[in-house]
Amino acid sequence: MNNYWVKYILIFVLIVLTQGLVLNPMQIDEFINPMVYPILILMLPFELSSIATLVVAIIVGITIDGFSNTYGLHASSAMLIGYLRPTILRYIKPRDGYDSSLLPSVHDMGMLWFLGYTTLFLSLHHAWFFTFEIFRFDLIGLILAKTFFSVLVSLLLIILLQYIFYTSSKK
Repeated sequence: MNNYWVKYILIFVLIVLTQGLVLNPMQIDEFINPMVYPILILMLPFELSSIATLVVAIIVGITIDGFSNTYGLHASSAMLIGYLRPTILRYIKPRDGYDSSLLPSVHDMGMLWFLGYTTLFLSLHHAWFFTFEIFRFDLIGLILAKTFFSVLVSLLLIILLQYIFYTSSKK
């Protein structure tokens, strides 16, 4: 088994346990629901196939749903970003393309690229999640507020995780 996948599985277990046992039960505020598990989908290698990305996304989502009793909300949100990831990566691809030895991380792609990439996907993920969690369009203000504040906190935690778990792939 590739060294990357062993490391990825260990990080998967740690992040899922952190999300399921620490972040999900924590009630910070009505508007803040931090979700760091999307990093497991966002940090997949650039050249990973669409099908493999979707398989990872559904496994991540169902695992988090098991901890959260959300009956598919996390799975559908994870599938959304897993489905959109290859398309969006093609649109934000550097002129020379992606280096297959690099990962979509702060260390490899730079802080500005990573912030834009992660913010976009977290916004899509959280908007989808809170829209279906609340499922009342007369409460669009609440959906937008929960999305905005949760994305901010999630982004801060994900950047922190980047510096704890990931190192540069550059040799």
